[in-house]
Formats: sequence, C-alpha cells, structure tokens
Amino acid sequence: MQLGRGKTVRRAYGIDEIALVPGPRTLDPSLADTRWQIGGMEREIPIIASAMDGVVDVAMAIHLSKLGALGVLNLEGIQTRYADPNPILDKIASVGKDEFVGLMQHLYAEPIKPELITQRIQEIKAGGGIAAVSVTPAGAARFGPTIAAAGADLVFVQATVVSTAHLSPESIAPLDLANFCQTMPMPVILGNCVTYEVALNLMKAGAAGVLVGIGPGAACTSRGVLGVGVPQATAVSDCAAARDAYFQETGRYVTIIADGGLVTGGDICKCIACGADGVMIGSPFARAAEAPGRGFHWGMATPSPVLPRGTRIRVGTTGTLEQILRGPAQLDDGTHNFLGALQTSMSTLGAKDLKEMQQVEVVIAPSLLTEGKVYQKAQQLGMGK
Repeated sequence: MQLGRGKTVRRAYGIDEIALVPGPRTLDPSLADTRWQIGGMEREIPIIASAMDGVVDVAMAIHLSKLGALGVLNLEGIQTRYADPNPILDKIASVGKDEFVGLMQHLYAEPIKPELITQRIQEIKAGGGIAAVSVTPAGAARFGPTIAAAGADLVFVQATVVSTAHLSPESIAPLDLANFCQTMPMPVILGNCVTYEVALNLMKAGAAGVLVGIGPGAACTSRGVLGVGVPQATAVSDCAAARDAYFQETGRYVTIIADGGLVTGGDICKCIACGADGVMIGSPFARAAEAPGRGFHWGMATPSPVLPRGTRIRVGTTGTLEQILRGPAQLDDGTHNFLGALQTSMSTLGAKDLKEMQQVEVVIAPSLLTEGKVYQKAQQLGMGK
C-alpha cells in the first residue's frame, strides 16, 4: 500500500493482532510433543530465558536447565563485573525511578573481569546446568577465547540489530561473524534481526540459531528511542521463511527463536504458529521467586552511557520458576504453566509436534483480546489485567 506519493509500505502484524484456527482434528494434551533442538541439543520446552541481569543468574540457569528449558547468562552484565553481585542488585531494586538511569550507568561502568566469565560458566556446569551465555559483537571479539576455554555450551551474540554487512570506522575492525561461528568450539546463535534477507545472511554465516525481534521487550524502549522494529508476527514469519529456503538449499536446519514481547502462553503458541522453533522471554521469568531482579526487570541497553534504550519496570513476584514454566498455575492471566498452555493449544489445534504447530491456520484478528471481555476488563481479571 502507499503511505504517500513517495513511499510504498506493507502492513506488518503483531502477536496481539492474530489468532490460531482449530483444524479438523484434536488430540489429548499428553500426546503433544514439545521437544525441540537448539545447537544440536534437545530440550523438552521450547522456551529460553533472556540474557538479562534481572532474569538469569547462575542459579536460574541451573534451575531452568533442570526443568527442561534453558537460561542465557549475560556475560557483559552485573554477574561478570562484580564478584558478589547481590549488593549491586539490591541497589538497583532500591533506587527511585528518577535516579535509576544514572545509577545503572555508574554500576555498569565497572570493567568486565575475564576471570568472572570463566567462573560463572564453570559454576553453571558444576551445578548440572547448560552453560548458555550471551555477548555483544564487541564482547564476542574481546572475550571469545575466554568463553571457549571455559567450556560454554552455547554462545549467543546479541545486539539490537546484528548484520553480516556492518560498516565500521577504519580504526575499528568489526567482528567477522562467519569466522567467529567457524572458530568457536560450540554452536553460535546470532541476533537480533527482523527481515528475511538478514536472517538468511546470518544463516549463511554459520549461525546455529537466529534471534528474531527488535524492540518488543517489556523493558525495551528502542522502538520509541530509535523508531526501529517490525511487529513480531510478521518478523517471525519472514525469518522462518528464510530458514525454510535455506534448509531446502543446503539441508542444514537453523533454529528460529522469537525474542521479546511475549508475556502469556498464548503469545508463545502464536509465535510458534508463525514459524518460530522456540521463544526467548524475559519479564515472565523476572517474576519468579528465584529471579535475581528482586521483582524488577530492565533492558540490556538500559545502562548505555550515551543513549539508554530500556527502562526498569516493576514486575513483582507471582510464583516459583516451576509454577511459571510447568505449573500448576496460580494465576488466571496466562502467565503461569507455559508448558501446559503450549500442550493444550497444540491439542486443540490438532498439532502433534512443533512442526505441525508451525503449519496451523492463522487469521488476522484485532478483536481477539477484547471481544466479549467487558467484565474482565472492568474488573481487571484474567485477560483484563
């Protein structure tokens, strides 16, 4: 469609604007197979906890692994700047909203210590967890050898936008993503992106997985600060199409992970129906009793010394990690028992596994979350919260 005489645009859709359509078959929820693979590793639950300081620490990474999911530790955050992160996390939770950004910029100015990178990875592995870690492209170039020597199981290279065609000043050598994927002794997941072309290029560079999502996160303000992003339903569908085309061409399957903006079990189900193999979520896990954020959640780019993109939000504590991930649910709003929600949705749609879930019919449904919900909205219950 035309935006004006000088610009042609296309419509993009968010997760709240779509609905999943039941087919001719249903099945018992116990028959719904939610297993998936990431980096050659099989997991029961296709959910990853975001590499954010209020979401994942060593204990959370271990606990998530044992519950059948996965947690990613931020190697450029509080955990690798301070030997004892607890007093720092207490400060972040206690400061007022007007002082928050300045405090974060001060706390994150503390240098990253390579020995703490090694220590945190070894602590996760010693506890029986999967050592999945995250760095920025600059951090990957700087700390790649340390991560490899420490024996991490998965490495996520993440930035607001990652591409294989990054232009840098002559004095700065950009990270060669293809070389990094080739030389690291473990699978590398790259992101974030929102388009077919960039996703395809990241796959060609050797990514074992691609993260999809720019700015939809609960604590992220990139869309407001930068005006950049594509709503998740369209972004995931486009990048999943790149995955399928790349698989047909090469025979190598690259995992697509929807990252950001997912709060309820329904959000997760709809992302998989749009083509995602798994999802990465932050704020729902920040609400776990075991989360390190003390009931708060903040974005990875919040402490930027020049242009903070993200804020700190109060999410509270609603239950244990196990209740949020596997149930039993104690809330009526879809934020507990994500595994149960996925299994029940798959059974209702007649999808025996995630591949079949990716093929279910999807419709544009802007009234999905409001139709008939006047009492819930008025009383702030269930879908009206």
